[in-house]
Amino acid sequence: MLKEPEVTLALALEHGLTADEFEKIKGYLGRVPTFTELGVYSVMWSEHCSYKNSIKVLKTLPNKGPQLLVGAGEENAGLVDIGDGLACAFKIESHNHPSAVEPYQGAATGVGGIHRDIFTMGARPVAALNSLRFGSLDNPRVRFLLDGVVHGIADYGNSFGVPTVAGDIFFDPAYEGNPLVNAMSVGLVKAGETASAIAPGPGNPVIIVGASTGRDGIHGATFASEEISEESESKRPSVQVGDPFMEKLLLEATLEALKTGAVAGIQDMGAAGISCSSSEMSAKSRTGMRINLDLAPQRESGMTAYEMLLSESQERMLIVAHKGREQEILDVFEKWDVSAAVIGEVTDTGEVEYWMHDELKARIPADSLVLGGGAPVYERETRRPDYLDAKHSFDFSSLPEENDYEAALLKLLSSPNIASKRWIFEQYDHMVRTNTVLGPGASDAGVVRIKGTKKALVVKTDCNGRYVHLNPRKGGQIAVAEAARNVVCSGAKPLAVTNCLNFGNPYKPEVYWVFKEAVGGMGDACLALSTPVTGGNVSFYNENPKGAVFPTPTIGMLGLIDDLEKQLMTPGYKAAGHVVCYLGAKRTGLGGSEYLSWNHGLTEGDAPEFDLSYETRFQAFLLEAIRGGLLQSAHDCSDGGLATSLAEKSIFSGIGAEIDLSALQAYSGSDVRECLFSEAQSGAVVSVAEDKLTALIKASEDAGIACIRLGLTGGEALKIDKLIAKAVSAIGLVYEEAIPAKMNSTAAAV
Repeated sequence: MLKEPEVTLALALEHGLTADEFEKIKGYLGRVPTFTELGVYSVMWSEHCSYKNSIKVLKTLPNKGPQLLVGAGEENAGLVDIGDGLACAFKIESHNHPSAVEPYQGAATGVGGIHRDIFTMGARPVAALNSLRFGSLDNPRVRFLLDGVVHGIADYGNSFGVPTVAGDIFFDPAYEGNPLVNAMSVGLVKAGETASAIAPGPGNPVIIVGASTGRDGIHGATFASEEISEESESKRPSVQVGDPFMEKLLLEATLEALKTGAVAGIQDMGAAGISCSSSEMSAKSRTGMRINLDLAPQRESGMTAYEMLLSESQERMLIVAHKGREQEILDVFEKWDVSAAVIGEVTDTGEVEYWMHDELKARIPADSLVLGGGAPVYERETRRPDYLDAKHSFDFSSLPEENDYEAALLKLLSSPNIASKRWIFEQYDHMVRTNTVLGPGASDAGVVRIKGTKKALVVKTDCNGRYVHLNPRKGGQIAVAEAARNVVCSGAKPLAVTNCLNFGNPYKPEVYWVFKEAVGGMGDACLALSTPVTGGNVSFYNENPKGAVFPTPTIGMLGLIDDLEKQLMTPGYKAAGHVVCYLGAKRTGLGGSEYLSWNHGLTEGDAPEFDLSYETRFQAFLLEAIRGGLLQSAHDCSDGGLATSLAEKSIFSGIGAEIDLSALQAYSGSDVRECLFSEAQSGAVVSVAEDKLTALIKASEDAGIACIRLGLTGGEALKIDKLIAKAVSAIGLVYEEAIPAKMNSTAAAV
């Protein structure tokens, strides 16, 4: 039998713990921890599991509202009342570090893990989304990472049988070497039929279900709590391996088992594996557990207790059964050919005990391990970054004159951040289960029908990290507002958000200042828009040897359409002869714009113009105009500005338009370049039938929102003043071929 190493401060430091934390552990235990106990504390107190550097800041976010059925962090996912006796469970999480090292499995297991968070609550996943960030596609390594991530998402999601209906992707050298891979799942459940991650009732049996436990993913949580480095390639064993077919069986067996009423509590085994699920469930119920690791199915021989407890093998869950009814659960899982075994029982000691080979390997107070219990909580030093003043003082008059607006537009449409993402989303099955109304590329957000009702869920992920880099507070506000605006443009009322906060090393004062400011901005917008935060994920240490990524607080927004037939809205024009109008704020400023970045190679200025109070009124007006039947189409003005919105509306519909900018320029007080390429917020391009124009103008005047007539739809070309006159087909060709051309240019390098 292997002899466990002597536990010392040096060994604790190797496990990612600090000297103070090692002393705190000894205080909780009243002794030096065993090697196995040290391993458990190291993963449970890692940033990934404990949120020790972020929880104080996260608690400032608004997390209450009449639509919320559980509070933020109370369950595996947020739960929102959507009427008709139904609730929506949704959540987003990161799998950044695993995807940087092993992109296929890193992304695949991220998808699997987030779906498990949804169905452990008793909800059936009905939609998936993803939010991805990569470096420049000119880099062969980036192309390799993108290809692996997309294939991982596609293969897992398509096999599991849940449609990928929306998402977003952004490319910038800032993400070089440390891509961001955030996965979101959305599910439906009957209100009152949800399950909880609890361990009530001493004497109740504890059952492990799903895949056998192996050595994959050991210290995965710790790996996710350190910076990417040249040594990260050696961390491949920390990347889990997924099996979507097993997960599909696990889903069906779990939902059926929950219907028996024999389940007292259930939790996914994600980060930190058995350690996490057993301790969190026990702490939540103020109970304990006695676990016999010998009884857990193992797919590798000779595993130690340390390895068993820290393994992050996928497709596993922990269930607490009502005593005497465990056989009902075992029978259900046997029916689905899914492994299930009783491995212990709930106790009243408040401690988690782990036994192996008739030897007590670890005995730990459950509460000492978890977030909100004895896990350490820090608030780090902050310092405003010096670069902000330099960025904000950029002299825009130094930009060269724009002499060819047609060429500028075509160049902008070739940016991977603007261009069609068809190469990506066509690898995803977005029609499985036949509830997808609008999938990727068809609307500003994904739309999923709720069977048996007139309703639909509308979902979107969004965040422009460049904005947050240039102005963390405003960037955080815009991330929430833009996600909500996309949902509104599809005809839905925004209800609530989940978030995935991707930042650098929190021990760096500048990084932590940006983190606090961005979260503060998110809170501002969530309050203003009445979209409380239901929970989410924090991913720190997103750095590579060259520095931190753009701060990227990704927002997952949930909205609801009450009547699909009357309220659904799409971005493309519907017919020739309709009036094109601009609704919203003035088009001023080029700071942080894609035009500045892609066409001029500059990331300068402040984040785009934004007024949160105006945005709130604008979204309310736009939703009322859509639901009042005044509009034929609506498309948000965001990346690329007005020019991109106009081009996309023509590309999506195949219908041209003749546009006159003079009235919009007069309203905005801006020059042509700003008018076309500014990414000032709170704006949308809409089309309206001639007989509804007067009513739209009257409604906009009553709401205090500008309505500027731009022109008419029709013809086969997009014409803007005398600056641009290009066939829609030619514009569409540039838009559609940009990413495939990059991906097919040369072989990707591993």
